[in-house]
Amino acid sequence: MKPNLLPYPYEFDQDRLQDIRECKERHGFAIVKQLFSKEHVEGLKEEVRRVLGPQFANESILSITDIAFIEKSPVMAELLAYEPLMRIANYLNDGQPMTLNRSAAIYKKPGAGGDVGNSGVHAWHTDWNAMEHPYGANAVLNNSGAASLWFYLTGSHPHNGGLAILPDSHTDDWTGPEGFAFTEGRKSFYRMGTEPKPCCDMDVPGMIPVISEPGDLVIFAERTYHGVNAHKGTEPRLSCGMSFRSSSYNPGPIWPLPESARRFIESCPAESKHLVEGYSGIDTSWRSAP
Repeated sequence: MKPNLLPYPYEFDQDRLQDIRECKERHGFAIVKQLFSKEHVEGLKEEVRRVLGPQFANESILSITDIAFIEKSPVMAELLAYEPLMRIANYLNDGQPMTLNRSAAIYKKPGAGGDVGNSGVHAWHTDWNAMEHPYGANAVLNNSGAASLWFYLTGSHPHNGGLAILPDSHTDDWTGPEGFAFTEGRKSFYRMGTEPKPCCDMDVPGMIPVISEPGDLVIFAERTYHGVNAHKGTEPRLSCGMSFRSSSYNPGPIWPLPESARRFIESCPAESKHLVEGYSGIDTSWRSAP
């Protein structure tokens, strides 16, 4: 049995809804053990390979991210009707009406990480973006208070490109790790006395590795700072996730609904329709107007 890395519980069975929510709200993250069956995991792994695998243009590219994965994956879309996941998502949203906020999948090859080129995002960062003009679609979708629900389909461990997080870093008044200063916009931080670029070193005061197995659900708050370990394993690291925002969230004028998002909404069955009626998809070329 692996040791608890913190002086409080952060791993829970799926029926401990209040504990899951309290841990996420108090510490910025929580892990739900074995929420998904082996069949779920294998089906989603195959979908990540199917959708993202062909996007590797050459051997120098080590990581591919799709930022609207659910629109391309019927297997992931089926999770909108998966009661154990939806029960947790609803509880995190206080039982209020909610809307699919966004989704993503990541295919990361061995060797990706740190400063290695074409490795994707590995430096410490927060998903939150300030809505300061001109801002883009990421700021809109990452300012809704939606918690990220991630499935590390091949597990998350320090040796295979697994996640690392900074517990309690999700509050407005968090001052950053000792000995570090924030980069512009508080998107990341850097060691004082060094170049002010996002830190890729995982040896940061207060960090813990996220150790999870296939079938676990990793939850982290919108502002929680996280980084990615270098992938020293031998097999690709496959993951995907989604988030839900309150249906009352109103970001103001945004981009027209993309055609791919419209087709996805139309394809959803009746039991999931209420979760996608306000779904906006994403247009990364969009910019706000003051």
